[in-house]
Amino acid sequence: MKSAVENLTPTRVKLTVEVPFEELKPGIDAAYKTIAGQIQVPGFRKGKIPNRLIDQRVGRGYVLETAINEGLNGFYQQAVTEAEIIPLSRPEVEITEVPGAEAPEGEGQLAFQVEIDIRPSIELPEYAGLEVTVDAVEASDEDVEKALEDLRGRFGTLKTAERPAADGDFITLDLAASVDGEEIDAAQGLSYQVGSGTMLEGLDEAVTGLSAGEDATFETKLAGGEHAGQDAQVKVAVSAVKERELPEANDDFAQLASEFDTIAELREDLAKQAAEGKLMEQGVQAREKVLEKLVELIEVPVPESIVTEQVEQHFEQGGHGEGEHDTEEHRAEVKENTANAFRNEVILDAVAEKEEIGVAQSELIDYIVQTAGQYGMDPNQFAQMLDGAGQVPMIVGEVRRRKALAKVLELAKVTDTEGKEIDLSTFVRPAGESAASGTSASSASSASSASAASAE
Repeated sequence: MKSAVENLTPTRVKLTVEVPFEELKPGIDAAYKTIAGQIQVPGFRKGKIPNRLIDQRVGRGYVLETAINEGLNGFYQQAVTEAEIIPLSRPEVEITEVPGAEAPEGEGQLAFQVEIDIRPSIELPEYAGLEVTVDAVEASDEDVEKALEDLRGRFGTLKTAERPAADGDFITLDLAASVDGEEIDAAQGLSYQVGSGTMLEGLDEAVTGLSAGEDATFETKLAGGEHAGQDAQVKVAVSAVKERELPEANDDFAQLASEFDTIAELREDLAKQAAEGKLMEQGVQAREKVLEKLVELIEVPVPESIVTEQVEQHFEQGGHGEGEHDTEEHRAEVKENTANAFRNEVILDAVAEKEEIGVAQSELIDYIVQTAGQYGMDPNQFAQMLDGAGQVPMIVGEVRRRKALAKVLELAKVTDTEGKEIDLSTFVRPAGESAASGTSASSASSASSASAASAE
């Protein structure tokens, strides 16, 4: 078989493939055998019909067509491998020559052309030593006090307050919403923390200052349901006001809430955690800036077909249809996000290739366990779902790209806005973790061996 590749654009090629008769012959013989098992000729057992009789019954052209249809994908895949390209779109095939049905045995060839979008080739710049600047952050006494306050809050108790509700109080309330004077929804006995902003817009202002047994009415714009976007009048009635009593921050509390014996030891540990949290913030910021810098340095052409397909899938799967969400602005946003994601993927795949980055089974399981937790799913069920949907290769690619970005960050020079060099070694390779795996190694035990086998 001969094949040639012609670059039409940086992201689209034309393959020209020629298959001589001798390479088609095994497929033709298989086609004769298949057809022999499908037709009946008096005097011959099924499957034992001579080729010349098959030619008389169905025509040699039909045999050749069957052989070509069966073998075309294999020849195409072989041409793709020889050209060392990665197809991104469905092939557009045009058959330009087939062996003539009347031609003598052994003469003629199959020739076809294929146009496909491909992953573009890029040249990586020298990324070792990329310089990025992050915000200067430092854990303060206020951070430690807030962490201690949050911890005390977890062990706090609620007691009834004989006073108007204030910010931070917990109240029990009833709600009734009306649109144009008609009640559309109601709920009783709801628990709510004043100031949390987790219910209706305007609720915090309405309940602040109300005592048990009092009510108020306010207007709000509904965010969900069949009346989403409409203005509603909401009556809120407060039936109880409770304040949270926090345990005293002393040695007894330290022993209750932690592994430490004294409040001083607990504060020291909270200060350490606060510092680690600030470093994590800088690491995340540095990672984003390193990727931005890579994208700025490398020109990555984006196939239009990829963008178009993703945009259509977004609106079809999201159920947006032709409604208010399917706007020119929204489509432009989806197009931009798709193009950016494609560029990131191409660049990080190239880095992974250069750095010879692989994905260990434990890293894959870690990622599955972490992602399953985000969806509130059992890791085993999540892994089986991925396997059944053929998503495992996509997950492997995602983990590999994470590791590639971590490698670039590891080689980068990161300083803060005050000129201080930031050591992100613990962020890039946390203790007990492989680079960029993103989850603890101990979580791998939660995934079954079956999941691991399918992931491999």
